[in-house]
Amino acid sequence: MAVGPEVHSAMSNADSNGKHHQRQDASRSESKHHASILAIGKAVPPNRYDQSTFPEFYFGVTNCSHKVELQQRMQKICDKSAINTRYSILNEETLKQHPEFYTPGEPSMEQRHEFLEEEIPKLAAQAATNALKEWGRPVSEITHLIVVTLSGVSIPGADVRLVKLLGLRHDVQRIMLYMLGCYAGITALRIAKDLVENNPNSRVLIACSEMYAATFRAPDENYMYDIVGASLFGDGAVGVIVGTNPNPLTERSLFEIRWAGVSMAPDTAHVVQGKLKLDGLYFYLDKSLPMLLGENIAPFCKKIMEHAPEQLHLSYNEMFWAVHPGGPAIVNTVEEQLNLDPEKMSASRYVLENYGNISASSVLYVLDEIRRRPAKEEWGAALAFGPGVTLEGVLLRRNVDETNS
Repeated sequence: MAVGPEVHSAMSNADSNGKHHQRQDASRSESKHHASILAIGKAVPPNRYDQSTFPEFYFGVTNCSHKVELQQRMQKICDKSAINTRYSILNEETLKQHPEFYTPGEPSMEQRHEFLEEEIPKLAAQAATNALKEWGRPVSEITHLIVVTLSGVSIPGADVRLVKLLGLRHDVQRIMLYMLGCYAGITALRIAKDLVENNPNSRVLIACSEMYAATFRAPDENYMYDIVGASLFGDGAVGVIVGTNPNPLTERSLFEIRWAGVSMAPDTAHVVQGKLKLDGLYFYLDKSLPMLLGENIAPFCKKIMEHAPEQLHLSYNEMFWAVHPGGPAIVNTVEEQLNLDPEKMSASRYVLENYGNISASSVLYVLDEIRRRPAKEEWGAALAFGPGVTLEGVLLRRNVDETNS
């Protein structure tokens, strides 16, 4: 069908306008101000435990030294855990004051909450203070606060206590994330990214504080996961500051958060569970978790890579990896499924070795370890996993010139 010159002109203009809009969209994409991690600070309780002797301490402090066979089983778990040391707010003196924490059948939820609602924000404040010190800006410039913890549920929550402990503004916008599990450190980064990219000049403080006192109890032959948990989990807090457009004179970007996303493996809600009961928090972890993670991690990482600049053509071994060190099987599964060189998991294994599994704090500890090492790869990803089964991930660009230390 023939068309008149005026139609040709309209088509030409439309094509020209379309290309103009494409260039505008590309320009907007290039000029978008990405969220950046501006500072990271850590804190641990004063009680440091050697993994090789922990079963002896654990069975002794819970008055269960007579359960020799069960202690030997725990010793084998500890010996295979790839952990050397862990930290805990609990010590012999604390447990003497709170025998209900380990006395079978003794209700203790109220006492655990009272204990943790004090200790969780105190440790979080130490980590946040370290992050604020590194950041170097006035605390009054913090506009948003995200607090992450499995423990110490109370009203008002740890977020309100942290406002006072840190001297934050009374109008700081607060988000409280309770009971999410090991992936919540990445959840907090995802929320912070959305906040700062949609609120110019904002600065978000993430405070993540985890303690396993909520699950501590005497060993029980009929519930082996208590022993597994007591063999793996440690206490630790981390503070992270996130913002956009860092002031080149007073701030530095450690990592740009280029993309953040989450996925759930279908029909896996039964695999990782936690139940609050009269004598504390009970965890259940199905043995199928590493296998399910193995089935889902590669498709999830492919999704992450779809958001990397096309011209990079990165392979996984050309990237850095901050993977939640939930245990040796978790780290090994990610390494195998992504065909990673062993050195790519070295930061995760370092955190597991020196701190154990500190739930949501773990992956942020790994990021802190990566930024302290000589910069090799510019691009990378951080991954964490937990109940759901949930996979959380972020695509990161490391500012190589800024992070060598």
